[in-house]
Amino acid sequence: MDVMNKIATALAERAGSAADAITPETKFQELNLDSLDVAELIMNLEDTFSVTIDMSTLDGTVGSLVKQVEEAGK
Repeated sequence: MDVMNKIATALAERAGSAADAITPETKFQELNLDSLDVAELIMNLEDTFSVTIDMSTLDGTVGSLVKQVEEAGK
């Protein structure tokens, strides 16, 4: 499973939505995730991917999160 699919699945579970409806352009706000939800998700993703994610560089979209995880994992 690639990074986007894993992140979409984690977001879908947290937001109660369908993973296939989540695209790189999807904003966290559209999923009704508040900053605490996003912070908890990021901590889980850091553990899952063994990376460090800088929340301050995210632009609020799934794509920015995917990009950062992919770059951190190189």
